[in-house]
Amino acid sequence: MAARIDVRKTYKLYIGGAFPRSESGHSYEVTDSKGKFVANAALASRKDVRDAVVAARKAFGPWSSRTAYNRGQIVYRIAEVMEDRRPQFEEAVRQSEGVSAAAARGQVDAAVDRLVWYAGWADKLAQVIGNANPVAGPFFNHTAPEPTGVVGVLAPQASSLLGLVSVVAPVIVTGNVAVVVSSYDRPLPAVTFAEVLATSDVPGGVVNILTGDAATLGPWLASHMDVNAIDLVGVAGAPEMATSLEIAAADNLKRVRRAPAAEPDWALDPDLSAMTAFVEQKTVWHPIGI
Repeated sequence: MAARIDVRKTYKLYIGGAFPRSESGHSYEVTDSKGKFVANAALASRKDVRDAVVAARKAFGPWSSRTAYNRGQIVYRIAEVMEDRRPQFEEAVRQSEGVSAAAARGQVDAAVDRLVWYAGWADKLAQVIGNANPVAGPFFNHTAPEPTGVVGVLAPQASSLLGLVSVVAPVIVTGNVAVVVSSYDRPLPAVTFAEVLATSDVPGGVVNILTGDAATLGPWLASHMDVNAIDLVGVAGAPEMATSLEIAAADNLKRVRRAPAAEPDWALDPDLSAMTAFVEQKTVWHPIGI
């Protein structure tokens, strides 16, 4: 039997619930941890960033107006579909990060569990960080969290799946929408995650995933006037770049989740800070008896 010719894949972007090619038509080679060719990934351009922001803005109103309980159901559904596609995720993580099969299984386990954890917080966060405030006067005074809007996310560069899930889930479970720049060298788990989003109940535009270089795409996201917040974890360990992105983000007073000195240990238990980073606290006064 004749040997088959390899079917080389060229993956696309994920914008607005669809899988378009990069506007530039460019792609780049993705290799495994040993330098062997695995696939081509689309190289996102400035126009792709703008298209993703437009798609996210369109999705924000309907998504943020859903009940928190319903958003939790949808995030839980992402976990269910990931569980069904476990072998593909394990292979993507193993190739990307050069870990053993057992370690790849552990990372997929942790990513699925993290989605379930955030899904459970969807309808509980407001009770924990909101308040009925005591005031001097005949008024009710209530504080409740509201989503910020369109959030740019520079995903972790080393943790291609668990890190990605750990920064995307808290953004969307709180009612925000996301434009995500994946790990440049390790984009395949993010591409597979996009395929999961497309076959889950996540409305198009709620999460948009771009493959490309954070150093190139980050400034366009940080300076975009219709992006309300940005997570800079993807430039961890690059303080000069992080500072320049913070300066660009200041033009429209974006919320900024600052880049850490080094990429975090994503295996540690999460806390509420990733969710509270991208919500606004709204306080309402109302006269008693009216």
